[in-house]
Amino acid sequence: MNIRVEKDTMGTIDVDSSRYWGAQTERSRRNFKIGGEQMPIALIHAYAHLKFIAAEVNGSLGLLKPEWVDAIRVASNEIIEGKLDDHFPLVVWQTGSGTQTNMNLNEVIAYRANMHLGEVGTVHPNDHVDMGQSTNDTFPTAMHIAVALAVHKKLLPALRAMRTVLIEKAKEFEHLIKVGRTHLQDATPLTLGQEFNCYATQVQLGIDRIESALPRVYRIAMGGTAVGTGLNCPKGFKEAFSEKLQARLGLPFEPATDLFEAIATHDTLVEFSGQLNVFAASFMKMANDIRFLGSGPMCGLGELYLPANEPGSSIMPGKVNPTQAEAMTMVCCQIIGNHTTITMAGSQGHFQLNEFKPVIIFNLLQSINLLADASQSFTDNCLCGIKANEKKLKENIEKSLMLVTALNPIIGYEKAAQVAKCALKDNISLKAAALQLGCMTAEAFDAAVVPELMLG
Repeated sequence: MNIRVEKDTMGTIDVDSSRYWGAQTERSRRNFKIGGEQMPIALIHAYAHLKFIAAEVNGSLGLLKPEWVDAIRVASNEIIEGKLDDHFPLVVWQTGSGTQTNMNLNEVIAYRANMHLGEVGTVHPNDHVDMGQSTNDTFPTAMHIAVALAVHKKLLPALRAMRTVLIEKAKEFEHLIKVGRTHLQDATPLTLGQEFNCYATQVQLGIDRIESALPRVYRIAMGGTAVGTGLNCPKGFKEAFSEKLQARLGLPFEPATDLFEAIATHDTLVEFSGQLNVFAASFMKMANDIRFLGSGPMCGLGELYLPANEPGSSIMPGKVNPTQAEAMTMVCCQIIGNHTTITMAGSQGHFQLNEFKPVIIFNLLQSINLLADASQSFTDNCLCGIKANEKKLKENIEKSLMLVTALNPIIGYEKAAQVAKCALKDNISLKAAALQLGCMTAEAFDAAVVPELMLG
């Protein structure tokens, strides 16, 4: 391996000459050999947007030479385009402020900027790329940028696509009457369309929750520098930065109302993780409902036909399993666990800084990506192909004891209960039981017990 010697305030250190990072990145790479979870590349790309805009602002304020601004912008764009992903080796398990990742960005950008500048290259990682900044305000800003981009580019489109398919299925199934179930026992009837419309409403309410939390994600810490006072940040920097960030990404970013709060806490990201946690709860129920409704095919509920995507067993020929539901529910478990981690990390930190930033963003971005991917997969490979077993639905509704509920206003709760118990005990229909007990005539029963009139 060819090496070059890099230096920082602690002295010199050897770096692989094929790598663009500098001394501080190399020290972190050597000192934190913990796990294999690298800092999310989405955060790195978001950070590069930040460095791009910071250079522009500093240039507009007359603090950076135009050629340095251009070189920093070129290097930042290379990162954003994914051309330099291999030059960001640091793991999540490092300093809780993320300082070494900030310096990784600063060092790579400075190195590439100087390569573009050639012999006149004098861009310094701290003095120029990090000008007017601190890790303590840039890292949380990059966190918020990364979350906002992931939500708009990936999560919301997947959730909206799922809602659309659920509404289509609700319409397709609106005429199919089925047994309702509460406490895993037979209940009064509803339509399969109503059941699926419930799922669509869950998704829409989840989308509403996410959108209601986004305005706080758009509030960024940039300009607070070390503790929120803005020390060494030029006047007008934070406002100009937010304006340029808005223009570049098309999202309404703005300075946080309290920069001290934006650096010392990550309550906004804990809140946002909570919205994903609600989705995990919603999707756990939906996926479980659907796999139970499709259970069988001969000895289960069997009210739905689920798409047969792949063989389900290495030993039982012809077996097909509800694999998309299984994948979704595993994702839900992970998101719930991630929220616990984020909640604990958000409750930590001391005084003017939360020092759990890397683990918060690692888990939050994983939750966003998993939820988006699982939603798209479940929609494409399960929901779109679901068919109703109309024969089974009809058989079940005809056998349902809880149709007896329609008799309450006519013969009273206690006599209706006697009819249901008699039907179950003697394995006869509700009508036969009502006649056997002398509660009502056949004509009266037929007029009262009409599933189509029990749907609300």
